[in-house]
Amino acid sequence: MSEHDDKRPEGNGDTRADQRDGSGESGNRLRKELPQEVSAPVAAAQDTPEPEPEPEPELEPETEPEVAPEPEPEPQLTGRQRLVKGLWPPRVSRAQLIVAVLLFGLGFGLAVQVASNSDSDSALRGARQEDLVRILDELDDRTQRLDDEKQGLEKQRDELENSSDQAEEARKQTIEKERQLGILAGTVAAQGPGITMTIEDTKGTVEADMLLDAIQELRAAGAEAIQVNGVRVVAGTYLTDSGKGVSVDGNKINAPYRFKVIGKPQDLEPALNIPGGVVQTLEKEQATVTIERSTKIVVDALRAVKRPDYARSSSQ
Repeated sequence: MSEHDDKRPEGNGDTRADQRDGSGESGNRLRKELPQEVSAPVAAAQDTPEPEPEPEPELEPETEPEVAPEPEPEPQLTGRQRLVKGLWPPRVSRAQLIVAVLLFGLGFGLAVQVASNSDSDSALRGARQEDLVRILDELDDRTQRLDDEKQGLEKQRDELENSSDQAEEARKQTIEKERQLGILAGTVAAQGPGITMTIEDTKGTVEADMLLDAIQELRAAGAEAIQVNGVRVVAGTYLTDSGKGVSVDGNKINAPYRFKVIGKPQDLEPALNIPGGVVQTLEKEQATVTIERSTKIVVDALRAVKRPDYARSSSQ
C-alpha cells in the first residue's frame, strides 16, 4: 500500500467525521429549536375549534305537476233559487237608499198617528156599555140638529124664491136672522130650556182651562147661549187664571162657578158626563159638580155692541 493510499482513507475518514460532527451539531440545534417553534402553532391549532361541517341541503322530493280538475257542470237552479240569488246579497243604489229613507219616515209618521189615535180612544175602550150607548145617542142628536138646520135654510131659500113679495119676505128673514145673531153675540137676552151646572171648588184646584173645556163641550153639544157668574159667553170669550179665581173676558169670578146654558137638556147633560169628560176631570181635582135640567133658563147678561174697527159688510 502506497502513501497516497494511506492518506486517502484518513482524509476521507476525517471528512466524514467532520461531517458527522457538523451534522450532529446541526441536528442537535434543530432538535432544540424545533419544539419551541412548532409548539405554538400546534397549541393554537388545538385551541381553535374546528368549524362544523355545513349541512348538505336536502333535496326536495320531486313532485308531479298538479293537474287542474275538470269543472263540474253547474246544477240547474229553480225559479225560487234564481229569485233569491238575484235579491241577495242586495245591491243598493243611492236612489234606492233615498226611497227607503222616505218610506221609513212615512211609516214612522203613520205609526205615531195610530198611537195618538189609540191614546185618544183609550177612554172609550174602557167605557161601560151604557156610556157608549149614551155617546152614540149624543152623536145621533148632533146629526139630527144639523139636518134640521139644513132643512130650515132650504125652507128660507124656497120662500124667497116662491114669494110674490120677495122684498118683504127678505125683510122678515133679516129681522129673524138679526135676532138669532143677537143671541149668539150676547147683545140680547135669551130664554129657553137648558141646564144649570154648578161647580164647587173648596180646594181652589179648578183652573181656567178646565172651565174652557166645559164651555167647548157645551158648544159642541148644541148650546145656544151660555152665561157664567153673570158674564155672557160669546165667540170671542177668553178665560185666564186670576189668583184663586178665574177671569172671564177680564171680569174676575170666584167659586162656586155657575153655568146657565140654553139648549136641549138631553144633549147637554150627557156631553158633560161622558167618560173622561168634564165632570170626571173636575172630580179628579176634588171639585163637586151638580147638573140640573130645566124647561126655562134665562140668560140675561148682555154684551155691549162693539163696532169692528176694520171689517165692513160686503153689501155696503
